[in-house]
Amino acid sequence: MKRYLWLVFLGCSILGLETAAQDPVFSQFYAAPLQINPAFTGNSHGGMMAINYRNQWPSINQAYVTYALSYDQYVPSLNSGFGVFALADDAGRGVFRTYNLTGLYSYRVQLGRELYARLGVEAGFISPTLDWSKLIFLDQIDPEFGYTTPGGVPIPSNEIEPDQLTTLALDIGAGLLVYSRQFYGGVSLKHVNGPDLGFIENPTSGIERGLPLRITLHGGAEIPLDRQFYGKKNSRSYLSPAFLFVKQGAFTQLNIGTMATFGPVMGGLWYRQAGRNPDAIIFALGTRYEQFKITYSYDFTVSKLYSASGGSHEISFVMQLNQGKEGIDISDCFQLYR
Repeated sequence: MKRYLWLVFLGCSILGLETAAQDPVFSQFYAAPLQINPAFTGNSHGGMMAINYRNQWPSINQAYVTYALSYDQYVPSLNSGFGVFALADDAGRGVFRTYNLTGLYSYRVQLGRELYARLGVEAGFISPTLDWSKLIFLDQIDPEFGYTTPGGVPIPSNEIEPDQLTTLALDIGAGLLVYSRQFYGGVSLKHVNGPDLGFIENPTSGIERGLPLRITLHGGAEIPLDRQFYGKKNSRSYLSPAFLFVKQGAFTQLNIGTMATFGPVMGGLWYRQAGRNPDAIIFALGTRYEQFKITYSYDFTVSKLYSASGGSHEISFVMQLNQGKEGIDISDCFQLYR
């Protein structure tokens, strides 16, 4: 019986529309910067490609699996960055899937001798898809036999299937990033147009249909650990403390921690708070070789789900492309994001 509870919950949530949708957020948010803030577009001279994979709570029927792919490029002659970001989020082994495809643009402004700002905008499409055949509703479950009869025939439901099981909506966002050689801070607004992702037309329900606005605040620093490198552009040993705060509807999340880099090896320790509840301690370990960087992280669940969730696993792969001398001597504090 327990193995059906996730599908029951998911079905009730989708059809009841009582829970506001929330964006997936990677524990390695620094390895998916375009998902955090469009102002990160063009953060590296030359091109940068990132691939992200997250398996959240695998012991609960692989509750959430998320994939992301992005590419961005800085164009010095235009003082601008251009990028594209794609995301696929799978809930309940294909019961509910969401796809995003977004184009991004940023423009850099110099505010002072060593102080810069980037303004970013993004526009794209978001498309959720529901596999009705995989949903199980409360009226289908027999206390003794589950959702099938003793003869193995599935018990039918009285729930009415929506006319359309896929929607497509325009999605718009913007962001700002201010930074120097040591510190940075940023803010972004996602879903500013409130894209409607509902499957059921019910204008008298009084339920907010649009995807809630997502507000993200983030910041951090880069602290060299070797005195001989202090103040240099290309320190190889440094700490990268950072924080990420996300608010979307009634949902809030805070990630805070640091990554330490020692030449080709890096490791990090992070803590995540979800609303008023402790959520996870995140361990990260990675390596960099020339233009390649790969990082693995594990979320150790500290909430009430710790005994059943199986934690969360995440892998990121970042590759720098066409990096010349300018790409090596970037005078800022964003090595964590490259």
